Amino acid sequence: MSQQKEDALINESIDSKEKDNNQDQDVVSSDDDVIDYSVKPELYDPNLDDKDQLWIQKKRKGQYSDAVLTCPACFTTLCLESQRHEKYVTQYRAMFVLNCKIKKGQQVSSSSSSEDKGSLKRKRFRKSLAVDGESFTPVCCSVCETEVGVIDDDEVYHFYNVLPSEC
Repeated sequence: MSQQKEDALINESIDSKEKDNNQDQDVVSSDDDVIDYSVKPELYDPNLDDKDQLWIQKKRKGQYSDAVLTCPACFTTLCLESQRHEKYVTQYRAMFVLNCKIKKGQQVSSSSSSEDKGSLKRKRFRKSLAVDGESFTPVCCSVCETEVGVIDDDEVYHFYNVLPSEC
C-alpha cells in the first residue's frame, strides 16, 4: 500500500503543478486593469456640446439652414448656412462658405455637349441649371483639394459633392 500512497502523492503533485501552470496562462491583463479611473481625462469636457451649440448660433446669427455641409473626403466643414435645391435634393447653394478654394482659370459651361466627361453628379448639376450660357468656376476643399461644387458669376456657391448634416 505504500506504493499506492506514493503514486497518489506523485499524481497529486503533478495535478497541482498543472493547475498552477494553467492559472498562470489564464491570467491576462487588459487595458482596463491599467487605467486609473479616478483621474479625469484631460480631453473630456461634459459641457462641450453646449459650447458648440452657442458657437454655431453665434456664427449663424439666428438664421436657419437646411444643412451644414462637409467635404466628403476629409469631413472639413465647408458651409454653415445652405439652402437645398428644390428638385435635386443632393445639391445645395450658399453665399458664405468656409475652407473652400476657387480654382481660378478654369471655367465650366452650363451647356453640356455630347463629349461631356465627368461624374454623374456634375452632369446632373449642369442639367439642373436654368440659364444657358452662364459660366461657373469649380470650387474645391482647401484641405484635400476635392472638387465640391462651383461658383457662379453672382458669387453664389452651388454644392453637389458634399455631405450634409441636418441641423
